[in-house]
Amino acid sequence: MLAISNESGRTRRELIALAAAIPMSASAAGKSRREFAITIDDVAWQAIPQPYRENASERLLRPLREQGHLHAALFVTGRNVDSPEGHSVLERWSREGHLLANHTWSHRVYGASMDPAEFAADMLRCDKLMRSFPGFRPLFRFPALEEGSTRQRRDWMRAHLREHGYRNGHVTIDASDWYYDQRLRARLQKEPGFDVNRFRAPYLGHIWNRAVYYDDLAFRVLGRTVPHTLLIHFNLLNSLFLGDLLKMFRSKGWHAIDAAKAFENEVFQREPDTVPAGESLIWALAKETRRYDGQLRYPAEDEPYERPILDALGL
Repeated sequence: MLAISNESGRTRRELIALAAAIPMSASAAGKSRREFAITIDDVAWQAIPQPYRENASERLLRPLREQGHLHAALFVTGRNVDSPEGHSVLERWSREGHLLANHTWSHRVYGASMDPAEFAADMLRCDKLMRSFPGFRPLFRFPALEEGSTRQRRDWMRAHLREHGYRNGHVTIDASDWYYDQRLRARLQKEPGFDVNRFRAPYLGHIWNRAVYYDDLAFRVLGRTVPHTLLIHFNLLNSLFLGDLLKMFRSKGWHAIDAAKAFENEVFQREPDTVPAGESLIWALAKETRRYDGQLRYPAEDEPYERPILDALGL
């Protein structure tokens, strides 16, 4: 609330203008129920260093159970689970009711030099594996959220997904947890006795910062919040702090929902007309309006934005 004294000297017209300048999100957000779902990419369990790798899957599952059997979505990179150990991870997540989806076989980015047919074949190779699990749903997430560098490439792949019964497994809250994890693993490699808990507060602060940003952007673009899909990864960082992350959102008044429920919202049917295509769905919808030129950083989430923060903290 703004406290304005009688001595401010401002006219009624000036005060009305000041109130109008407050973003819609500042007033509307307080009256809206914020919901979010957990979506987890890659399932790169082999990259988790020992001794943390042994129980990493259970440490990710436990806080979801404790949240009232919250069901996440795993966007699986096929080559990461092409082994008995990898299959057992997917079988366990499927058995516990989590959604399994397609993140290509090899995690190659759909860049300008990659033949669309080759990219589609990589996606279908993963599809063949994923359909063997009861938890599979035909959702597809592009590696690095890059959906096509030209309109032709973008539309070709959109048509391919529709042909095979797929929808885009959009992200609304993008983040750089992968970079925090990369820094944490590098630090442990140099200093095995490093206190991993030093990453907790900076990581949670980063995720909260991005959640507030994308929720505010949703209000600006759509006039409302949406059931958010938060992008994080199957990595050491989240095996340590997913429980803390869920508690943080709860303490801020946000409500965790199943990923399948979030994806039912009509906003996930949208296909923003942007080139290059990709990024957070909310980011892309903002870009599509052309009202935010110069205000949306690109790529939206990346190492350069987070490096100085972690450097300053000695992490």
